[in-house]
Amino acid sequence: MTFDDLHIVEPILKALRNEGYTNPTPIQELSIPILLKGKDLLGCAQTGTGKTAAFGIPIIQHLYLDKAREKGQRKVRALVVTPTRELAIQIAMSFKTYGQHTGVRGTVIFGGVKETKQINAIRSGVDVIVATPGRLLDLMNRGYISLKDIKYFVLDEADQMLDMGFIHDIKKIIAKLPEQRQSLFFSATMPPSILNLSQKILGNPEKVTIKPEQTTAEKVKQSVYFVTKSNKIKLLTHILENDDVHSALVFSRTKHGANKVVKMLDRAGIRAEAIHGNKSQAARQKALGNFKSGTTRVLIATDIAARGIDVDSLSHVINFDLTNVPETYVHRIGRTGRAGASGVALSFCSSEERPYLRDIQKLINQKLTVVEDHPYVDDGTEIPPPPEPQRNRSYRGGNRNSGGGRRPNRRY
Repeated sequence: MTFDDLHIVEPILKALRNEGYTNPTPIQELSIPILLKGKDLLGCAQTGTGKTAAFGIPIIQHLYLDKAREKGQRKVRALVVTPTRELAIQIAMSFKTYGQHTGVRGTVIFGGVKETKQINAIRSGVDVIVATPGRLLDLMNRGYISLKDIKYFVLDEADQMLDMGFIHDIKKIIAKLPEQRQSLFFSATMPPSILNLSQKILGNPEKVTIKPEQTTAEKVKQSVYFVTKSNKIKLLTHILENDDVHSALVFSRTKHGANKVVKMLDRAGIRAEAIHGNKSQAARQKALGNFKSGTTRVLIATDIAARGIDVDSLSHVINFDLTNVPETYVHRIGRTGRAGASGVALSFCSSEERPYLRDIQKLINQKLTVVEDHPYVDDGTEIPPPPEPQRNRSYRGGNRNSGGGRRPNRRY
C-alpha cells in the first residue's frame, strides 16, 4: 500500500513525496482511513512507529477542507497535548512539514522559555496548537488561548502523562473542550488507569494496536553485555572508541547519572553532552542540535527527556542503565534502525538488573545476543553494595498517603 491509496488530498501527498515518504507504516495504514471518516480513535503504539503522521495527516486534511468551506477569522481548531517539550517541538515540525502546501498554520506551546513569542504566534492566528499541559493551562487561565472552537483533539503519550503527574492538568483541559469534537488518544501501554482516562475523552472509538514486538525494528541488532556496575563507564568508553559507533544515544536512569557519565567520558577524551529535565530549554536544544549535526557524537539522555528525539541515521542506542519498564526498552531502541536503515542496540546489564532483562526478553519474545568477548565481563564476583540505612519516614507535610509533600517536577 502507498499513501496514494489512502485518499489523501494532493497538497499533503506533494509534501510526503518531497520528504521521500511512499509507504505508510502499519499504524498509519490502519489509523488514517478511520480518522478521515471523522471517528474517534484509541491507539496503542510506541514512539517510533510513525503515529505523528498517523494523526497529523488526517487532522491537516480536515482543516484544509474545512478552510475551503469556512470563511472568516482563523481560529484554533486542533489541539495536540503531549508530555515533553522535545516531543511537542517534533510534532509541531511534522505538522508544518505535512501541511506546507495547505495553508494550515500551527504553533508550539511549552514551558521553560519566555512566553512572548508563543503569545504573539497565537495572536497572529493559528489552526493548530501543539502543547505541553502546564504552559497550555497557564495561557488558557490568562485568556490567551480558548478551546471553544476545537474540533480535533489529540492526547499523545498518555502513559507518560500519568507517570509525570499531569492527570489533573489533563482533566482541566478536557473540561474546557467542546463536546462535539473528534478525539484521538495514544498510549504505549494500556493499564486500567489509562483505559479509565480514555473513556472520559472518547465516545465510541475505533481501536488500533501495534504490538510491542512488532515495533522492535527487525533491522536493529540487539545484544547485551553482562558487566559489573562499577565497570559500566569503562565498557562504555571501550565501545565508543570503536570507529563503527558513528553516533550514540546513551540512556541513563537518572539526571545525576547522565551528568556523571558525561564527566567520565570527558576525562577519557570523548566529547558528550547530556539532555534531561534539569537542563534549560536552550541548553537542551543546543545539545540536541549538536548531536543532529554531528558536532557531538554522543548524547546522554534520560527516558523522559529523550521523548521526541528523532535523529536520522542514528547508528547506536546504548542502554547504560537497563530500564525496569520493558516497554521503555522498546521506546529506546526504536530511536535507531528507522526508515529502513540498520541500527545497533547495546544493553549493559549488572547483576541487579538481570530481572529487568528477563522482563524485556519476555515482552519482545526474543533473547538478546550475549557479548562475551569484552574486557569487563561480569564474573559474578562483584561485592554487592551495603544496604541503605533506614530513613526516618516522618516528615513535614503529613504521611505519604495524604497527598502532602513535594509535587512532581514537571519541567521536562
